[in-house]
Amino acid sequence: MISVAIVGRPNVGKSSLFNRLTKSRDALVADLPGLTRDRHYGKITIEDAQFILVDTGGFEPKKKIGIAKKMALQTLLAIDECDVILFVVDGREGLHPIDQHIADVIRKNDKEKILLINKTEGMQHEIVGADFYSLGFKNILSISSAHGEGVGLLKELLVDLNHQDSEPQSIFKGAPKITIVGRPNVGKSTLVNALVGEERFIVFDQAGTTRDAVSVDFDFNGDRFVLTDTAGIRKKGKVFETVEKFSVLKTLAAVESSDVIILVIDSSGGIATQDMHLIGFILETGKSIVIAINKWDSVSAYEKEAIKNDIDLKLPFVNFAEKVFISALKETGLKGLMRSVIKAYESSSRKFSTPQINEVLANAILSHQPKIIKGIRPKLKFAHQGGLNPPTIIIHGNHLTDIRKDYVRYLETFFRKAFNLVGTPLRVELKNGKNPYQDENEKVKKTGLVTRRRRIDDFRKKIKERKLARSTSQ
Repeated sequence: MISVAIVGRPNVGKSSLFNRLTKSRDALVADLPGLTRDRHYGKITIEDAQFILVDTGGFEPKKKIGIAKKMALQTLLAIDECDVILFVVDGREGLHPIDQHIADVIRKNDKEKILLINKTEGMQHEIVGADFYSLGFKNILSISSAHGEGVGLLKELLVDLNHQDSEPQSIFKGAPKITIVGRPNVGKSTLVNALVGEERFIVFDQAGTTRDAVSVDFDFNGDRFVLTDTAGIRKKGKVFETVEKFSVLKTLAAVESSDVIILVIDSSGGIATQDMHLIGFILETGKSIVIAINKWDSVSAYEKEAIKNDIDLKLPFVNFAEKVFISALKETGLKGLMRSVIKAYESSSRKFSTPQINEVLANAILSHQPKIIKGIRPKLKFAHQGGLNPPTIIIHGNHLTDIRKDYVRYLETFFRKAFNLVGTPLRVELKNGKNPYQDENEKVKKTGLVTRRRRIDDFRKKIKERKLARSTSQ
């Protein structure tokens, strides 16, 4: 998966382009310079190719103080993390001195670069681009992020770059991919070394030692896996306090391409808010998860009881994930951890027959029917499997749009228990059935209505004619 960073000076249309590509309004857009001050992440899919997109604040490399300096630091980190740089300039204002400074910074990086001349709607592209050719970029496109002009060509270019991207392939083709994530200094690299059985990664008692997502092949009891160690993800505010490269993009990309995620938590530090955010992101991607509570040998009996209570209190939304207490340094609990990983992987890739699914659905409805809403009880007719990783159950019926979310959660839990799914999310999708004769019925109703009116009119006409005939005869 390729990561793409959008950079440029303030108010050139970076956030508008981000929203256009992600088809969202996640990035604030207004005619005010410096509105975006932090990085925004989004995922886009173009022709089955996936990209991670990051929007940055206005980049002013020469600024040495204040918020502008911090915004510049954010942009430099994004440039360092990404695979492709989209350098956005304002075609209506022309070449600006700050554009030249940004170009000088970008050219120093051995990354794919695309110069985007924005706000060029209704303008002659040859004339607009003349000033910007002096920046020395090979790939130059004239676009309008607000109106969508030229964005299609940009997508085609990104797809071409994706095809050119050649990552080293694992020697274990088709092997399950395991990614280890967590906050800095929780013992991720130590865990990888313990699983692999050798010092493959640097371990040091300092946060931020691992600065990229690195993969290694390993064998566990005859089963082959590809293991990926990632950089620790800090709080946003911590980014301003360090110049280290912490590759959020690489970590997110590694999660997206994995089969099972091992979230490592430091038992001595408890469950932090950042741990919960990481779990939320993993669940959004639909990946299987195993939670490893590390450094279990270094805490007292009282602290062990406290961390267990903390898990019950803060992580009820991920109760399907197994929690394994380990010591990566002492290499204890690792066999149990890998058994949980295997169970999670097998659960995420299980296939169910349609009769099995419908039998479970019938039992779920028998145990607890959906509530009557507006005088109508939703009717769940039949179900089938809609996908794997995560397992997806699609239910068809009538008036399903009225079903409350708590009943959908009930169905998810019921299916999970029935099929004994461990460590994987399970999605239930509801689809309203359409009456194939609905249009015909409407036609019949209309036809019947017209026929009745004609009969009434004909009857009234005959009465008038009879009355007229009687009056004439008299």
